Parts: sequence; C-alpha cells; structure tokens
Amino acid sequence: MQVIVRDNNIDQALRVLKKRMQREGIFREMKRRRSYEKPSEKKTREKSEAVRRARKLARKQAIREGLIPAPPKREPPPRKQALPSTTSGARPVST
Repeated sequence: MQVIVRDNNIDQALRVLKKRMQREGIFREMKRRRSYEKPSEKKTREKSEAVRRARKLARKQAIREGLIPAPPKREPPPRKQALPSTTSGARPVST
C-alpha cells in the first residue's frame, strides 16, 4: 500500500493510510492472526460472515425494488467554526 506525502504533511498521510488499511480490512486481519484459530472456529466464522453478506445484499436489493423503505439518512454533524484569531500582537491590559 502506498500513500503520497504532500508538503511534508505526515499527519494527513497517516490519516489516509489508516483509512485505506481500514477499508482493505488489514486491521481486522491482523487482529484475527494474533492467536491461533481452530479450523472449526474458522469454518463457523466464515459461515457467519457469508450469512451477513447475503443478508446485506438481500436488504439492499429489497430497498432497490421498493419492497422495504430505505433507512433515514443521518445528517453530518455541523462543522466547527474557526474562532477569530487575535494575532495582532497587542496584549490585553489588566487594570
């Protein structure tokens, strides 16, 4: 996986890298490989994941066909307003 660092902005590059790793499922894979997983547990987990995927696809298909209503969309939280900067160099005078 490759991320381009622009203007020496490492923080932004790290955020992008983490987001890509999350999307690809690398963190989930690392967590799963921390300890040994018995073949029977693996089989059970994979079966439940397949069921979850099938239900999700069926739900999306039903929404597309109009059989069930689409869930209400959440509004994004309001963005924070930047405070006016007081970088004029003048210090407040205390009396």
